[in-house]
Amino acid sequence: MIGVALELFSKHSPDEVSIDEIASRAGISRPLVYHYFPGKLSLYEAALRRAADDLSSRFAEPHEGPLGARLRRVMARFFDFVEEHGPGFAALMRGGPAVGSSTTNALVDSVRQAAYEQMLAHMGVVGPAPARLELVVRSWISLVESTALIWLDGRRIPREELETKLVQDFAALAAVSAARDEELATLLRGLVKQEPGDGPFTDLAARMIALAQE
Repeated sequence: MIGVALELFSKHSPDEVSIDEIASRAGISRPLVYHYFPGKLSLYEAALRRAADDLSSRFAEPHEGPLGARLRRVMARFFDFVEEHGPGFAALMRGGPAVGSSTTNALVDSVRQAAYEQMLAHMGVVGPAPARLELVVRSWISLVESTALIWLDGRRIPREELETKLVQDFAALAAVSAARDEELATLLRGLVKQEPGDGPFTDLAARMIALAQE
């Protein structure tokens, strides 16, 4: 039943999905749905919980190879999720029947925290992150969210280009803060040294140098 509800909520905003439709698709009676869930809100939250677990898992990536390549793979899996659950993803982030509830807020925050912790682990940070690094990572996660929502509304930029852009956005945010924080600068230098000549971070640096020289 939850799988059917998640599929429907992924293709339609929650306001457009009825208990009758969920019951019909699941091949069960309407009273049986209410036996397990007191209303659409609780069923929606259960579907969101499954989606949140799925989305959190897509940020997991082996800590091997250049950071730019790792983030590129993470962004590909993130946008796979966005495409699979477009209307539901947008409804959750922009507003819906469960938005504002403590359960929904906790689920969204758990995904953001999972992404944050994965980013710190990829950068080799153990323990609480320095203030500027925390600002960089959390700002980037917010940027990824908002970019996905804007992209869903028309998809006017090729997805692959957008994924690369977001990886490079992280590098740019980190570089700006590193210019004012030697601890972060040292961390960033170590990561950049591992980047290949054709990686997304190196590509961004080359483009910035070329732009400055014009």
